[in-house]
Amino acid sequence: MEPGEGGGGPDDPPGDVKPVRPPVDAVTRRRALLGMGAVAGVAAVDVGGFAYAGGWLRPGALTPPRFADRFEHVYGRHDGFRRNHAKGLSAAGTFSSTGAGEEVCRAAVFRAGSVPLLGRFSLSGGLPDQADAPGTVRGLGLLFQGPDGQQWRTAMINIPVFPDSTPQDFYDRLLASKPLPGTGKPDPARMAAFLGRHPETVAAMKVIKQAPPSAGFADSTFYGLNAFRFTNAAGTTVAVRWAVVPQEAAVAAASPAGTDYLFDDLIRTLARRPLSWRLVLTIGEPGDPTGDATKPWPRQRRTVDAGIVTVTAAQTEAPGNARDVNFDPLVLPDGMTASDDPLLAARSAVYARSFTRRAEEPKTASAVDVSRALR
Repeated sequence: MEPGEGGGGPDDPPGDVKPVRPPVDAVTRRRALLGMGAVAGVAAVDVGGFAYAGGWLRPGALTPPRFADRFEHVYGRHDGFRRNHAKGLSAAGTFSSTGAGEEVCRAAVFRAGSVPLLGRFSLSGGLPDQADAPGTVRGLGLLFQGPDGQQWRTAMINIPVFPDSTPQDFYDRLLASKPLPGTGKPDPARMAAFLGRHPETVAAMKVIKQAPPSAGFADSTFYGLNAFRFTNAAGTTVAVRWAVVPQEAAVAAASPAGTDYLFDDLIRTLARRPLSWRLVLTIGEPGDPTGDATKPWPRQRRTVDAGIVTVTAAQTEAPGNARDVNFDPLVLPDGMTASDDPLLAARSAVYARSFTRRAEEPKTASAVDVSRALR
């Protein structure tokens, strides 16, 4: 999932954009919990993992290497690329805060004003040269560089809930969704057996189908999926989920023209003008699920319009841009902490494992090339 992988410790792999140290509670959580997660399509969607404490593995538990190995088993090995969301495009821009977010979070990024950000648009799956398709889950990773030097990293996708509630469930579904030779589709019997054991996934798929994908990246809403806890200057803590909602008007779907048509359209649009999304924080109430990403919150929950994410430039992935950023969801500024969702520690650990592997591998040019799209 993964739209990115993260860093933040003294042993980070070289090449990652180093975050300023998270607050002590976040550091403690990230050192004490190891896990894994990733992102794939609706047949193999974003995020999954496991957690284990204190560095002691439970017998038979999942490990980050096992999870990364499963992605390689399903998609093949592609040196130098992320194990999931392998196909992508780097971007740069700004976040302009309205100041309204300070009501629920003391993080400096929510003070009125603008901060720089790095971004990455992607498609789910482990194939770096896969053909663009309208139904493939799209990802957007963002790194906000706060005015106090602290970073906030988030990896989002364009579906409103996640199909799995536990890391093990995602791990099992990833194998069930492996395309069969000849058909390119999962084994119907294996997938049916998985769904028969997981009514929560069936319910989540119904929610996902009620929100069909938009025509392209520019008019996609991207959801953070997992819940977090935000604390304001007065010490009040609330549960929060977020999404970035496009300012771009919805457009009719274009006929596919080439294997990279979704990315090419994004590149050409950004060459003409910036693209913007509203960062919307949804405030949870007591009883709203924070540890299960398959369950949506009620539509009537209060929201806070925290500001505008503006992407000003697209960049072919290369050293120094978002290609080398790990969008670890546990790289959080003061005022934000993880919820009880087990997928968060999982995502953090598997992103790190994927980052380490690709950092040590030879690099191949990205299939998405800005200069080629603009010819």
